[in-house]
Amino acid sequence: MSDIIKLLPDSVANQIAAGEVIQRPSSVIKELVENSIDAGADDIHIILKEAGRSLIQVIDNGKGMSATDARLAFERHSTSKITCAEDLFSLHTMGFRGEALASIAAISQLELKTCRKEDPIGTKLLISASKCEKQEPEMCPVGANFIIKNLFFNVPARRKFLKSNQVELSNIIKEFEKLALVNHNVSFTLVHNDTTIYKLLGGSFKQRIIDLFGRSLDMQLIPLKLDTSLIKIDGFISKPENSRKRNALQYFFVNGRYMRHPYFHKAVLTSYDELIANDVQPNYFLNFTVEPESIDVNIHPTKTEIKFENEAPIWQILSAAVKETLGKFSVVPSIDFDTEDAPEIPAFTNDTDCTKPNIDFDPTYNPFEVSKSKVNSGYKSQIPSSLKNWEILGESFTKSKIYQPDEEPLSPEPMVELPIKDNFISSSIFSENVDEVKNNIICFQFNGKYIVSSVSSGIILVDQHRAHVKVLYERYLKQIERDEIVSQGIMFPVMLHLTPAQGAVMGEITDGLNKLGFNLSHLGGNDWTVNGMPTGVEKLDIEDTILQVIDEVNEGGKELSAKLFDKIALSVARSGAIPYGKKLSNSEAEALVEDLLALPDPNYTPDGKKVINTLSLEQINKMF
Repeated sequence: MSDIIKLLPDSVANQIAAGEVIQRPSSVIKELVENSIDAGADDIHIILKEAGRSLIQVIDNGKGMSATDARLAFERHSTSKITCAEDLFSLHTMGFRGEALASIAAISQLELKTCRKEDPIGTKLLISASKCEKQEPEMCPVGANFIIKNLFFNVPARRKFLKSNQVELSNIIKEFEKLALVNHNVSFTLVHNDTTIYKLLGGSFKQRIIDLFGRSLDMQLIPLKLDTSLIKIDGFISKPENSRKRNALQYFFVNGRYMRHPYFHKAVLTSYDELIANDVQPNYFLNFTVEPESIDVNIHPTKTEIKFENEAPIWQILSAAVKETLGKFSVVPSIDFDTEDAPEIPAFTNDTDCTKPNIDFDPTYNPFEVSKSKVNSGYKSQIPSSLKNWEILGESFTKSKIYQPDEEPLSPEPMVELPIKDNFISSSIFSENVDEVKNNIICFQFNGKYIVSSVSSGIILVDQHRAHVKVLYERYLKQIERDEIVSQGIMFPVMLHLTPAQGAVMGEITDGLNKLGFNLSHLGGNDWTVNGMPTGVEKLDIEDTILQVIDEVNEGGKELSAKLFDKIALSVARSGAIPYGKKLSNSEAEALVEDLLALPDPNYTPDGKKVINTLSLEQINKMF
């Protein structure tokens, strides 16, 4: 039997590596810009066509490469950053694997022009799918000029699953923002389809934040600076009142490298406890400086997941630094103990010899006792004082607590919440006789979250928010199909100031939003105004809804255009649905359940969340 294990050709190995290193056009830009930073460039130009599908060009004024280095740079595991394994624990460069250029060359048609300051002439190199087609001398400025054409041209499956140009451009802009923030002393220019999106000059960290995200942040940021033997932290955090419900600007950098770190993110959020609501998050831009040997960046090819040797102490230091900064700038409420010039307030006790002007102390006074006058004036005790024995109590319960369908709905009163264990709730799909439920609905709200109704086989529990999401979603889709969406004007138009990344997606969804009942106008740049909204969702948070649609479109797939109306309808339904905690009358609860059960599939929301659960009679009997 012949041997079956074979060594893969370099071209195949590079394509496999490209699957991890190069995931989309933004990955190419990240790798090339980081190489430019490592080469000492202080001016970088990025030029795109069709969101990087047809062209990505990165031009820098770094130190450049010799003819030999230019050719060797595209070989796998060739790098100038490290020479031995020990160098991994003292990294001072962005790149070190030697995989990025080889991976890019494996899935594109690449052209490189580069020259060093000491060389009289530069080098031009042409590579297609890892194969070097030409290398020749050429006059070119000092630095490097990478031209990447037809990304994934030889990997059609990868190219097929790229998202729309607007979504890919949005991802490119987000990656660009991370690179520009951490390298604020470098000038950057970003051009897409001959339109300049960003032109940034080198400057301070705060100036770079303002240039990227707008001047409104100037008065919202608080400087944070801390220097310890373990870590040095500097940057900015936002005031609590400027926290955002959506799209919070949250950036961690360590030793000049962007990172994601949920553990440290939790440390920042914990410091804002009691200062912000649960549904909002603060902005922060924080730079960490630690000893290179105390972190490990060699966890993932994208190098954004970083392991710290001293995570727990740094967590404590970061939390304390944020709290101290908030307190230093009088953001945290404080108690003033200064008694100078304060009015004298007499204290009164139960002693008979103390002075009690205009106060008659009654030792038998009970503030929680319900007075007879209050009872007579309309206040009702939950258990009448006249009930002295169990027979009267049972008789009263029988007469007053049974609700008859032909009677008027009872007025909402405080309900005693019975503990119901989760394992009693059946996960089976609700399959009761719908006509029975429709014709004999007796509904009431439970715990501000659920609607309870009885059927012959037991009890059904309906999630009121999800039920309303399902009803609104189906209603909007039918109106879209019939072209019956009616838009109502807004007295005070809503202004939308989007980031460039959000603005790139907004152009794709404008027609869908207009068809769904929104009336949008483009003011230029990334500014929009909303002049109308769909009828029936008057309490809709317009700005939050549109931002939510943008986020969901950003996470969509290639077939997004065919499902765009579904996504928009779902976003609008979520924003306009009854929130948890909102009190419903019995008639409102009944109407919602009737609308839900009239749908062909009332059991699940459009995104697959359970709407209805049943508690069978058998399960109820087992409780007793």
